[in-house]
Amino acid sequence: MLNVTNVGEGVRLQAKLFRGFGDPARLNILQALRNGPMTVTEIVDATGMSQSNTSNHLRCLRECGLVTAEQQGKFALYRLSDDRVGDLLAIGESLLADVARGVYECTRYNLPQGRSQEQK
Repeated sequence: MLNVTNVGEGVRLQAKLFRGFGDPARLNILQALRNGPMTVTEIVDATGMSQSNTSNHLRCLRECGLVTAEQQGKFALYRLSDDRVGDLLAIGESLLADVARGVYECTRYNLPQGRSQEQK
């Protein structure tokens, strides 16, 4: 457990963690990786995103500690860094099933306009 003496700093770090889950493209990659390790090409196929967009988001997810990569010959194999990342995604799905109407109707947390999860 992270020892943060300043409660405000702990909240800021937690908000930063959830930014990794808050972007549709990064969430799409994390969901794909729940099925097990994948190469960039496999992630591109699973998500429908472009290779460059996928690589950029994978770099972000690696730097933030949500994804790891292991070199396998000429390919890198990406996986969730911790089983709890997948657990959190599953909890999110379960919670969403119970509160979906409120989330759908929420006007405060709209996705940015002009961007799609499948930016190509």
